[in-house]
Amino acid sequence: MADINHVVLVGRLTRDAELKFTNAGLAISKFSLAVNRRAKKGDTWQEEADFFDAVWMGKGAEAVSQYLLKGKQIGIQGELRQNRWEQEGQKRSRVEIFVTSLMLLGGGRGQAPAEPAASGEASQSAPGGPGAATPASGGPSADEFNDDIPF
Repeated sequence: MADINHVVLVGRLTRDAELKFTNAGLAISKFSLAVNRRAKKGDTWQEEADFFDAVWMGKGAEAVSQYLLKGKQIGIQGELRQNRWEQEGQKRSRVEIFVTSLMLLGGGRGQAPAEPAASGEASQSAPGGPGAATPASGGPSADEFNDDIPF
């Protein structure tokens, strides 16, 4: 059986993305994601956050990096990668998420209109809110569309 290494997370950015370029011109965007979860402590439920470091490389990272601002909600898919190195005689390691797909979701600093992620996936926003889609010129708006589906 083949090994599986697949991660899917939805959370909020803990800081603005850091965009750098290699000598060969490859864009590398690094950011940290906070994912909330509920845990029961005694008789009460409490919110707890887990923090994950992520790395996105390539043209998609360069195109979307300007929208990766602290507080912005995003969804990512990728795989876990472990970096190992030695520092001052001590072995160190760090697990990061190597992003293969990213989707801009809602909210965050600035409330700028959502832009599609470079992976080809469209971003989602609340109807009528910032970044809401407008009908194509000449086409009916959502209010003019007659829908006979009973659900």
